Amino acid sequence: MNAFEYAEANYETYVDQLKELLRIPSVSTLPEHRGDIRRAAEWLRDHLESVGLKRAEILPSEGHPFVYAEWLEAGADAPTVLIYGHYDVQPVDPLDEWISPPFEPTERGGNLYARGASDDKGQTLINIKAVEALLATEGKLPVNVKFILEGEEEIGSPNAAPFVRAHRDRLQADVVMISDSGLLAPGQPAMVYGLRGMTYLEMIVSGPRVDLHSGAFGGTVHNPAQAIAEIIAALHNPDGSVNVPGFYDKVRPLDPVECAELAKLPWGEEQWHEETGCAKPWGEPGFTLVERTGLRPTLEINGIGVGFFGAGGKTVIPARGVAKISCRLVPDQDPEEIFRRVRDRILALAPDTVKVQVNKVTAAQPALIDRKSPAMQAAARAFEAGFGAKPVFIRGGGSIPIVALFQEAMPGVPVAMMGYGLPDDSGHSPNEKFTLANFRKGITTSIHYLKLLAGSD
Repeated sequence: MNAFEYAEANYETYVDQLKELLRIPSVSTLPEHRGDIRRAAEWLRDHLESVGLKRAEILPSEGHPFVYAEWLEAGADAPTVLIYGHYDVQPVDPLDEWISPPFEPTERGGNLYARGASDDKGQTLINIKAVEALLATEGKLPVNVKFILEGEEEIGSPNAAPFVRAHRDRLQADVVMISDSGLLAPGQPAMVYGLRGMTYLEMIVSGPRVDLHSGAFGGTVHNPAQAIAEIIAALHNPDGSVNVPGFYDKVRPLDPVECAELAKLPWGEEQWHEETGCAKPWGEPGFTLVERTGLRPTLEINGIGVGFFGAGGKTVIPARGVAKISCRLVPDQDPEEIFRRVRDRILALAPDTVKVQVNKVTAAQPALIDRKSPAMQAAARAFEAGFGAKPVFIRGGGSIPIVALFQEAMPGVPVAMMGYGLPDDSGHSPNEKFTLANFRKGITTSIHYLKLLAGSD
């Protein structure tokens, strides 16, 4: 029995093990789940050890821990692959929109529904299972392997930079492999070669000392809810572009060759309608949907908390409100500079009838990957072997802070983004899912990739 046959024979067991991991509510942003984060880290450490990895351990950081494991017996002449994933997940709100409980994995229509199924526990387990299948059938791996699994990716990896720098020697590798992205469509693999950076901030608007009766004080107090709305509305121009001085100053002009290649992607307004359910696109004029979601920076309002939300009515002027704002950034934009520019714009817009405070929550650098590197080309061949289709190369709209950190810590080491999710997996929304066919094919693809890196496939 070879590794591919072993993986197929043990597929149902793999799914059951994924369900075990998904039952752990490892929500990194909520303090009440700190113990669950630890449980997920311990589960992964023990599992990595059980499949044959060496030196499996939990490494502390200033926040949530990392999980590390290695198998370095392929020899000095074999390449070393650093495999990254994350075990923390997003909050589940709004809970009442989930069809099945978010931490009770449920199979429906060939999909596995649970928070973290696609982002990123299912994808992380794909690579662990590929290593397990190879060790179980061949007693060895074709390459040296290191795993580093993070517990803070969903909160912007605030402690990743000092961790990576402190463990630079331990993490050294010839290739970095990351499975935290996705396919373009069912059966159509995609390889991400660019990731946007991010600046995430919160705006706190305070008005009266306490909540006030809207009948007694309405018309005399500048309502913080209204002030928030006025400020937020002014952060974009009527045409959808960002209304922050200097926001676009360092944005590179689009490369006509790259744009022409992206225009060939089998994704456009029809797919956008299907995935969003929106009636009509909105956003910065003069750019296609693909260009807006990968090559252009954005400013988005991620949440507003102010006033009364209970059943019925409560006639109140709230004393305080908060808005969460994120900016997705492209190469050459500096997250710290963009934070200052957005902060200064908000403070300039703030009326003197309320108090406004702007805090930085997190920041991450954008990243570009050489899609012509041998590591990326080997990944393309592995996808073709695993999915029966050549992958398309795309710019990703999201942010994975660890990519730029690895590029900084290991200059010249290629990164291969090998993701298996789908655009409709709802990674940050209710009813997150992972298509089980992609879980199965992903394991096959990962086995092919490790063999291709060693020249043995």
